[in-house]
Amino acid sequence: MAILKFRVFLEEDDTIYRDVAIKHTQTFYDLHQAILKGYEFDSIHEASFYRSNDNWHSGRAISLEKYEGVEYKVEPLGMIETIIGSEIKDTEQKFIYVYDFKKNWTFHIQLISVSKEENPKLTY
Repeated sequence: MAILKFRVFLEEDDTIYRDVAIKHTQTFYDLHQAILKGYEFDSIHEASFYRSNDNWHSGRAISLEKYEGVEYKVEPLGMIETIIGSEIKDTEQKFIYVYDFKKNWTFHIQLISVSKEENPKLTY
């Protein structure tokens, strides 16, 4: 089983980051929960991931739900159903994560390593 290690950092300040290790078979909802826990956010606000290119331009949304008032170029994928491994297209895959659309907390997420061995001391 592949273990994916992502670096999650604030868009405005890449010195504030958390590293998240997660199984490739887990969902974006699991990654969402790990980010909330890592930054000590509550879970009451809207949130979406976006596929990203190397220049941090957002692509297709992977949303907690389909939000009213948000224009989607393509129907968003569901965060609860979408497996992380299915969206990894290269060894430095990037995503953008936006939490609380009113405060617009924006994070850049980059795949920094892939391991084949689980660490029994970690909870994924």
